Amino acid sequence: MRIHFIAVGGSAMHNMAIALSKKGNEVTGSDDAIYEPSRSRLSKQGILPAQMGWFPENITPDIDAVVLGMHARVDNPELLRAQELGLKVYSYPEYIYEQSKEKVRIVVGGSHGKTTITSMILHVLKKCGKEFDYLVGAQLEGFDTMVQLSDAPIIVIEGDEYLASPIDRRPKFHLYQANIGVISGIAWDHINVFPTFENYVEQFEIFLQTIVPGGAIVYNSSDVIVDQVAAKADPGLLRIPYDLPSFYTLKGTTYLRTDTNEYPLEVFGKHNLQNIEAAHGVCTQLDISDEQFYDAISSFKGAAKRLELLGKNVSTAVYKDFAHSPSKLKATVDAVKEQYPERELVAVIELHTFSSLNKDFLREYEGSMNRADVAAVFINRRTFEQKQLEPYEEDIVRQAFGNEELKFFNEPEILVEFLSSINYNSKNLLLMSSGDFGGLDLSQIAEKALTH
Repeated sequence: MRIHFIAVGGSAMHNMAIALSKKGNEVTGSDDAIYEPSRSRLSKQGILPAQMGWFPENITPDIDAVVLGMHARVDNPELLRAQELGLKVYSYPEYIYEQSKEKVRIVVGGSHGKTTITSMILHVLKKCGKEFDYLVGAQLEGFDTMVQLSDAPIIVIEGDEYLASPIDRRPKFHLYQANIGVISGIAWDHINVFPTFENYVEQFEIFLQTIVPGGAIVYNSSDVIVDQVAAKADPGLLRIPYDLPSFYTLKGTTYLRTDTNEYPLEVFGKHNLQNIEAAHGVCTQLDISDEQFYDAISSFKGAAKRLELLGKNVSTAVYKDFAHSPSKLKATVDAVKEQYPERELVAVIELHTFSSLNKDFLREYEGSMNRADVAAVFINRRTFEQKQLEPYEEDIVRQAFGNEELKFFNEPEILVEFLSSINYNSKNLLLMSSGDFGGLDLSQIAEKALTH
């Protein structure tokens, strides 16, 4: 088939373009700017656009499918040309479904833990020698790309609740028609799209309605909202609730207890233990035995940027994490504090997303950093300008977080100066953001902390 990608440089888009090219399709693409690592990966596969920009002449009647990325606008010249010619225009989740109609589709949804649960399932399936395809939102160790499309009988999909495309306002995870659906937790997010908490919760109710008849739902029964949503689902669906498994921590290692054995884990934190049980519920439906599952999961090291260890010595560990929403922030802070109860914790969060920078949403963060011994919030002054939002002062941030001792920084250089002034003996450092801390080199910060 001949497939053209509009806004091919996006994270999921370029990975899917590569996957379809490897499958033998003729793939072309366009974008107004493409950055690393997308640029090198597309170039290696021979599908990097010759020049940046939108060119209506790229769109010809012999194209079988046009895939539209979220980065494109509704008035994109190539999109308008495709519509004029009557070509079929897909969002990328729609096209993933087109490529997986005959497969067993596992769709992992939830406000937090999606990438980690998806990664855990992939890790176990690979260890157990199963053939599978996947779509995941992070680069994983042992996997070349974030998307694979082949003739495998199973596909595991990270089910994002954000919008499918500029011309399709449905959440992505509504479009996959899962055989097995997962909901890890529900905590209000994406307020620019879902203006009320009730509207946000409704998207998960609709997600369960899209599961095929005779399918299954794996859900976090300890989350009250998730439990309520699951209760409304079609009674014909197989229900697989999960909660926190039995575990203990000894000398910085977490051990998971089953009825027959104990398994040391590479990951830690109650949220990750719940994520393991979500993955377990899915893998059981894929004919993986309990022993096979726990043997495999004990070697899982985590997804990129999810409690990723930047370095450690005998008295200090430095982690970075993708946490940005209030629920993710609290879970990550709690996890590090519980893993190292004898050490103080210096925790820094960069507020970067549209939701987190919204003054009205900010109060959702109340109490989320209370277990940190030193808590700091960083908002790059330029981020307000880029998102065309009105800046607010540190008093508003302290009040919203409910922490009068909270440190506040809006210049990267001043944040580095502060972090460099701390003696990290018997302290851990946790750096959290979905952004880039204003371009700071986190590895360099970690190195300084470990040699302080």
